[in-house]
Amino acid sequence: MNNLINKIGQKNLELLQKIYKDNISYVYQKLEENYPVQYLIGYVDFYDTKIKVNADVLIPRFETELLIEKTLKFLKTKNYQTLLDIGTGSGAIAIVLKKNTNLLIDALDVSEASLALAKTNAYENNTSINFYKLDILNEIPPKKYDCLISNPPYVTETEIVSPETRYEPQIALYAKNDGLEFYDRILTISRYILNEHGSIIFEIGATQKEAIKKIALKIYPKAIITTYQDFNNYDRFMFIET
Repeated sequence: MNNLINKIGQKNLELLQKIYKDNISYVYQKLEENYPVQYLIGYVDFYDTKIKVNADVLIPRFETELLIEKTLKFLKTKNYQTLLDIGTGSGAIAIVLKKNTNLLIDALDVSEASLALAKTNAYENNTSINFYKLDILNEIPPKKYDCLISNPPYVTETEIVSPETRYEPQIALYAKNDGLEFYDRILTISRYILNEHGSIIFEIGATQKEAIKKIALKIYPKAIITTYQDFNNYDRFMFIET
């Protein structure tokens, strides 16, 4: 039991015992298989917001809460009106930004299952967001925005990841071209969907800073690019002011 507490925390264990009081053995078995505790609980607390999660969506990480914090601080310095969340998944980023700003927010994803859950999360958090299905690798959003934000797939196929991630949607984790596939695509099409003097905000892989900057500067030679580190001092967030 102590090993289990160390693994998932006392609070999570007590919550699971309450939720699965008639079938706690199932929980212990799933946890032994490294099944994500967040899926068993059914939601995460993300930036003071309850976000439902299941195996159709990537589990929002603590690092992404830091992205939200820095994004909100950044947006206070701008007079932006519109924002697009690319690859919204559970809707966590779009929902929290909507709760804390007056922006008009759209969010897209290629997965219908993800969008269904994102819509539920938006409704239950009393946020008005326009969600729509679009394959960003092969389609271009039909509107323009002041700001684009994305936490896209960026894990390379050879990268070592924690065992829990095998239960998450792989399409939300892995990307081709050394993990740069989505950054390259978003930056390329941003010329058509980003308003003048707009910004692009990314969560990035720990080793991808210079490669993404190179792509961005090729498209926007005069861009102001700022990178921030996560809690483990890895380069994790990039703000590109065009």
